[in-house]
Amino acid sequence: MRRSRNAKIIATLGPASSTPEKIAALFRAGADVFRLNMSHGSHAEHKARLDVIRALEEETGRPIGVLLDLQGPKLRVDTFENGRVHLEAGAAFRLDLDPKPGDDKRVGLLHPEIFAALKPGEELLLDDGRLKLLVERCGADYAHTRVIEGGELSDHKGVNLPGVVLGLSALTAKDLEDLEFGLEIGVDWIALSFVQRVSDVTELKMKVKGRAGVLAKLEKPSAVIGQELSGIINEADAVMVARGDLGVECPPERVPILQKQIVAACRQAGKPVVVATQMLESMVHAPVPTRAEASDVATAVYDGADAVMLSAETAAGAHPLEAVSIMDRIIQSVETDPLFERIRSSDQRDPTPTMADAIARAARQVGHTIKASAIVTYTSSGFSALRVARERPDVPILGLTLRASTARRLALAWGIHMVHTKNDIKNVAEMVEVATHVAAQDFAKRGGQIVIVAGVPFGAEGTTNMLRVARV
Repeated sequence: MRRSRNAKIIATLGPASSTPEKIAALFRAGADVFRLNMSHGSHAEHKARLDVIRALEEETGRPIGVLLDLQGPKLRVDTFENGRVHLEAGAAFRLDLDPKPGDDKRVGLLHPEIFAALKPGEELLLDDGRLKLLVERCGADYAHTRVIEGGELSDHKGVNLPGVVLGLSALTAKDLEDLEFGLEIGVDWIALSFVQRVSDVTELKMKVKGRAGVLAKLEKPSAVIGQELSGIINEADAVMVARGDLGVECPPERVPILQKQIVAACRQAGKPVVVATQMLESMVHAPVPTRAEASDVATAVYDGADAVMLSAETAAGAHPLEAVSIMDRIIQSVETDPLFERIRSSDQRDPTPTMADAIARAARQVGHTIKASAIVTYTSSGFSALRVARERPDVPILGLTLRASTARRLALAWGIHMVHTKNDIKNVAEMVEVATHVAAQDFAKRGGQIVIVAGVPFGAEGTTNMLRVARV
């Protein structure tokens, strides 16, 4: 089943989309990767969803990626005597480590790492930014604040600290349990929430040990500043612009700029980048998106994002199938726009001085010149296919691999149509034979030409050093 577009779609599974029939319908409508959100649902529920996906994969013969999204540390106020209070602007309000139910004068904030990092003058945002507090005095177990933006505050509402780097791991005890579960059942990507620094990504990679790709979710201002951003992109296998919490901790007018900066930085590095959160939010209830939402999805595609993601729209919305279908149509519409082609042609990133990038750049040019039916990449780890995808060629990329895990992982990447082959290539003649045979099934007509990218010796990782043109 060949997609008629390059940007990919990630669909979150949940109560609205977990039956075999609904998952199959979402896949056929255009979902390339399915997200398991560990903030909701039990391990048994997620395992059942993965089993359905793998059965669907077997039925269709097309690799399907599965992304396990870790919840990450959730910072929340404790409880109130009456369940909620109203905070008046200008009033004093205390946060402390006392678990006693709060009132309109104080409440427990049972996170000592917050008080350890706070300084006078810092701002705290409560309930997704609806309330704002200014720290006037603080210590190891308390903070006296002034209410800047008031409103109603109820039990267990979230706390955000813009610009504050907290001394806590991005992996909680729950995350470690969920991580072990995900690796055991064989997910393809692990998404790390609330990344603050490069070491957060490094910590997770050491635990994953190559058993899945590591995707860093950028939703903290500290992660998108200067060298920290480039370091995270270099360390991670993929990146997500997680606009939910990023939009809480940053001014709204900064979010579109940060999105473009992150996408551009990932494009330069050749790392897959996902744009997520509220892309078709109104479709949680409505059967069609707003014009602004359609434009939002289109902008991400114009900017060069590898994938766009649906969250509540498919997990809990009333119209999950329609959400995937309209997102698929928006992407196709953008990618057939002459302006998109001009942007893609002009947005050529300087290659790194490596053999792999030299071959990838040459493959793009040769494919364009001879009007090739496809660029076929033989890839073990996925590296060579990703370097070709970085060049954004104007012909399809057909990735062949012996590893099912690699085929599934690259379902996330721009323009790559992965095929899990059973043929162990031993020489150039076999390489050409297999490449032309696979390309002829869905990409090339008899007599058409393909560009083949591979590495010698065959099967070795990181050895992209060969370019060959063959006729089908």
